[in-house]
Amino acid sequence: MKVYTLKMQFNEFKKGTKFYLIAESEFIGVKEFVLRTTDLKDCISIGENEFLAYFSFLKESFND
Repeated sequence: MKVYTLKMQFNEFKKGTKFYLIAESEFIGVKEFVLRTTDLKDCISIGENEFLAYFSFLKESFND
């Protein structure tokens, strides 16, 4: 599973918060990403522009 981290504050989440990328979909050229915090408490669905602006790839995690 891919792990991403916030580059800067986004909504109520602080910079550095880690997220699992749960799903990535594209419908008629519009990409949407579903991410979940690593503590599994919160889930967000965002568009491609927000994803690219606020998140950076951290690591590929298989058993963390």
